Amino acid sequence: MGWRQVLGRVSWWKVLGVAGIAGVAATGVVIARSERQRRTYTPEQIRGRLHERIEQSGSAEGESR
Repeated sequence: MGWRQVLGRVSWWKVLGVAGIAGVAATGVVIARSERQRRTYTPEQIRGRLHERIEQSGSAEGESR
């Protein structure tokens, strides 16, 4: 029994459903990976980044006025 015979017996909506589930699972993996990377920052690093953003936005506001 070849793969064409197997696919001929499986309806296309089932194939699309499996592909959709695989896509959702892959998206979950990407989100979990980015979440782990985000959590590796120390509180001091996060605070420093926030201060940098505040300084940049403050200087941008001063230039636009």
